Amino acid sequence: MPLIIDEVVISVEVNGAGNKPTQNLNKEMTQDLIEECVEKVLEILKEKEER
Repeated sequence: MPLIIDEVVISVEVNGAGNKPTQNLNKEMTQDLIEECVEKVLEILKEKEER
């Protein structure tokens, strides 16, 4: 039985409690991780559509 995904919901909570350099680095790393995850999900969905 094929699995059909109608909607993908991604939510992110950002804590803006300061501008320390380590927090900026963590935000960049978090943003990169989120972008990579979204790309992977979209790739998987595209592969499933092609089947």
